[in-house]
Amino acid sequence: MPGTLSFDDLKSRVADGTIDTVLVCAVDMQGRLMGKRFHAVNFVETSFKETHCCNYLLATDLEMATPEGYAATSWRKGYGDYVMAPDLSTLRQVPWLEGTAMVLCDILDHHHDPVPHDPRGMLKKQIARLADLGFEAQMATELEFFLFEKSLDDIRKSGFADLTPISGYNEDYHIFQTTKEEHVMRPLRNHLFAAGLPIENSKGEAEAGQEELNIRYAPALDCADHHTIAKHAVKEIAWQQGHAASFLPKWRPDRVGSSSHVHQSLWQDGKPAFHDPQADLGMSDLMRHYMAGLIAYAPDYTFFLAPYVNSYKRFAKGTFAPTKTVWSIDNRTAGFRLCGDGTKGIRVECRIGGSDLNPYLAQAAMLAAGIKGIEDRMELAPPTKGDVYDDAKAADIPRTLRDATETLRRSDFLRQAMGDDVIDHYTRCAEWEQEEFDRAVTDWEIKRGFERA
Repeated sequence: MPGTLSFDDLKSRVADGTIDTVLVCAVDMQGRLMGKRFHAVNFVETSFKETHCCNYLLATDLEMATPEGYAATSWRKGYGDYVMAPDLSTLRQVPWLEGTAMVLCDILDHHHDPVPHDPRGMLKKQIARLADLGFEAQMATELEFFLFEKSLDDIRKSGFADLTPISGYNEDYHIFQTTKEEHVMRPLRNHLFAAGLPIENSKGEAEAGQEELNIRYAPALDCADHHTIAKHAVKEIAWQQGHAASFLPKWRPDRVGSSSHVHQSLWQDGKPAFHDPQADLGMSDLMRHYMAGLIAYAPDYTFFLAPYVNSYKRFAKGTFAPTKTVWSIDNRTAGFRLCGDGTKGIRVECRIGGSDLNPYLAQAAMLAAGIKGIEDRMELAPPTKGDVYDDAKAADIPRTLRDATETLRRSDFLRQAMGDDVIDHYTRCAEWEQEEFDRAVTDWEIKRGFERA
């Protein structure tokens, strides 16, 4: 990903005191930035080559617990180190933090070989497979999230009970209400743009306190990097302004959830390979094969789009979140929406993913499915019309994390594309999340049965 700083630029800014801190970041299984804050002089002198981290960073949950059952690392193996290798093409200044730059890393083992289940490495593998076929993927993600009146600290101290959105009504496309939120959103847009991210716009989304941030399409790896940095910035800049930002997909049963739609197309020799002006809807045969794989294998990779128990609470009729794995033409009730039909901008939007997805894992899985469709010359079914929620013939998205875990475990296609070890690793990740939930006693259970059971 082209950053805003060359290494020589960084050295100059370190020398003149403009930058004194470098965030050296890896991406964990949950899509979060993990790493170290380096004194900038140390980084430019030695640590730009590599640093190290505990290998448990790719085998933890949201709470940073160390579950048993991972083959790659464990208490028995002693939790050793991985190498964090900075990708200097991702160097950028972090304008919302004084004197700070950032670089993203690839995760390697002690032999300096890629770690197979590193999310960034998994996406790079699928990009390389696509390149062998002569294509490049262009992608864009939409980031949806909620802003709340109070700070994260205040909300946490309330036991996450005092959740009041920053606005009092649905603010979808609403200019007046989003004006009230510009103390968060304006610096977010401007700081991210200054950091080298091609920000397009922000808008109010279809619920009180809900925002959407849109970033221009880019090559697949750049897209995932942009998404991850932007999500991190949303949380930090909202925190700086005294507010909480949450990417939890479904925080209340009577509110719509937050998604992360992923737009995708393939290009060849700088031209859109999905476009055929002579074909129906402008869809090339390549696009039809790609989409057929994308849709057919959606149940296999749903975990990579919806990784938590809460993720599945979002899939509900009449909420703009899909429930069926079919495609339709510019229809927001379908799991896959054809956009820009008949134009060079033709693309497919996957609407299944929630705001909690890890973009590297999601994009890697979707590319693998599309590649499978191309290789097998899979046939695309006709588009579905009308209200897809009521289409009894359309296949369902897995309805629970438990269901998605089983489709992941049994996916021969993903095992071939990513390797048994990788799929076993992420199956264990899914199992652990379910096990933790199954041990919990929820507020709903207590309120429902405390007196009346």
